[in-house]
Amino acid sequence: MNKTIKLLFALVAVVLLLPACNKGEGKGGTGTIQGCVKLVHHPDDDFALTVDTMAAAKTDVFIIYGDDAYYGDDTETGYDGMYQFEYLTPGNYTVYSYSTLPSGEKVAVSETVTLNRGAVAQVPTIYIHDGKAYGTSIVKGQVIAAYYVKDDGVWQYHSEGPAYEQRVYIRKAGEELHFDDTRTGVDGCFAFQKLQPGEYEIFTVTEDAEELPSLLFQTITVGEAGQVYELEEPFVIRINL
Repeated sequence: MNKTIKLLFALVAVVLLLPACNKGEGKGGTGTIQGCVKLVHHPDDDFALTVDTMAAAKTDVFIIYGDDAYYGDDTETGYDGMYQFEYLTPGNYTVYSYSTLPSGEKVAVSETVTLNRGAVAQVPTIYIHDGKAYGTSIVKGQVIAAYYVKDDGVWQYHSEGPAYEQRVYIRKAGEELHFDDTRTGVDGCFAFQKLQPGEYEIFTVTEDAEELPSLLFQTITVGEAGQVYELEEPFVIRINL
């Protein structure tokens, strides 16, 4: 068998093995996950009766790939409360949105589905509730962007300034899922309002020297209602130009 034929057999073997590789849950497939979010409305914050159910329009929906600790993607429902995540590989996925308890606390409401190759998986309807957020405290902070440029293959610090439109998240300490998010203004500042007393984790996303995303965290304790709390220092995110 000459070298050309051996090489041809080797290439065929590689091609045959590719479909068997398990990419894990996430992007890169041909499957679709879709569903609907319904809003149970409580006038005057009366949770005793379910008086009205409607499509939850323009509501954030999040998806977790497999056993990941953090969500892999998010989308927003349409006017009819419908949403979908496309181009997914086979596996198990968790989809969730946020509901408001009578106390004003937000909690995640989730459903788990199994997606087959190239199929469309339908998520059971997610029902969320609304009501007044009774907390009155505010947490403020700022995000600074540090810009780096590559010179002769080495990243060099270039400049820094306020990070505009940077997304920032908040979750209760000890919980895995965030319950609210916001974006910074032109001055890099942000604020979370209507918070009840408790310990919170504020976090945002940055790049590293390998140009991979990572999370930056700060913890703050909200003690009394009706107070304004500020993070001790700004977040400094890295942006590779």
